[in-house]
Amino acid sequence: MGYNNITSPPEFILVAFSDVPHLESFLITVFFLMYLLTIFGNLLIIILIQFEQNLHKPMYFLLSNLSVVDITYTSVTVPKTLASYFAGTKSISFLGCFIQLYFFLSFASTECLLLTAMAYDRYVAICKPLHYPMIMSRSVCFMLSGASWIVGFIDSIFAMFVSLFNFCKSNIINHFSCDLRSLLTLSCSNTNNIEIVIFVECLLIGTNCCTVTLISYTYIFHTILKIKSTEGRKKAFSTCTSHITAVTLFYGTMISIYVRPASVSSLEYDKFFSVLYIALIPTLNPFIYSLQNKEVKRAFWKLYMKAHGGSKKIIT
Repeated sequence: MGYNNITSPPEFILVAFSDVPHLESFLITVFFLMYLLTIFGNLLIIILIQFEQNLHKPMYFLLSNLSVVDITYTSVTVPKTLASYFAGTKSISFLGCFIQLYFFLSFASTECLLLTAMAYDRYVAICKPLHYPMIMSRSVCFMLSGASWIVGFIDSIFAMFVSLFNFCKSNIINHFSCDLRSLLTLSCSNTNNIEIVIFVECLLIGTNCCTVTLISYTYIFHTILKIKSTEGRKKAFSTCTSHITAVTLFYGTMISIYVRPASVSSLEYDKFFSVLYIALIPTLNPFIYSLQNKEVKRAFWKLYMKAHGGSKKIIT
C-alpha cells in the first residue's frame, strides 16, 4: 500500500460522457437540469420544515437532514462534471480526486443511516403511537441524526488508504467522478486486502441498515393488518409509502454496484447506475416526500400564498 511519486500520476482524467460524443451534450444538459431540481427541491423542503410550525416533528426533522445530504453528496460530484465539460478539461488533481471520493462515500453512508432512522421513526409512529412523543423526543432525534453523520464519515476513512496505492496503469477514469471501483482497476498495487475491507464495510453498513429497516416494516405491516377499518389501514400505510419508495431506489442502486464481487463488475454498468443514485434519486426525493404528503403540500401552499399576499383558503 506504499505511495510512490514516480508511479502515481499528479492528476486523473475523468472520461465522463466523452466516450459517447453524440450523446455528451444531451447528457450534460440532463445532468445540469437534474442538479438544479435537486438544489431547488431539497432547499424548498428544508425551508418548509424550518418555517412551518406544523412540520416541526421528528419525521420532518430527519427528512430535512436527508435533504441536506442529497444536496451535499450531489454537489461533491456533479458541479465538477459540469465545470469540466464547459471548461473543456477533464482533469482532476490527485488530492482533489480522493477528497471527492471520501466526501461522496461519507454522504452516501450518512444517507443510508438516515433512511434507517426514518424507518425506526415510522415504526414508533405506527406501532407505539401513544409513546411516540416520549420515544422520539427532541434529544433522540438529534442523537439519531448526529450518529448518522458521525458514523457515515468515520465509515469512509478507508477511502484515504486507497490514495496510498500506486497508480501506474493509467490516469484515465472511465467515470464522471472519482469512483472507487474505477480507481482500484487503475492501481498496480495489490488491492485484495482493501477490496475485502470495502466489501466488509459495505456489508456491515448495508446489512445492519437493511435489517433494522426490514424489522421495522415487519412490525409496521403486522400492525397495519390488525387495523379493522380499510380507511385506517390506508391512512397508516400512506405515511410509509414515501419512505419505502426512497429506500427501494437507494438500496437497489447501491447494492447493484457495491455489494457484489469485482469479477462481475462492469465499469460502464457502474457508470450507468451511478447516474441514478448521484443525480436522479436526489432529484426525485423531494417529489417522493411531498407529492403524497398532505402536510408538506399544505405547508407549500401556505408559504406560496404568504409570498403572494393571498388570503385564499389553503388546499388540503
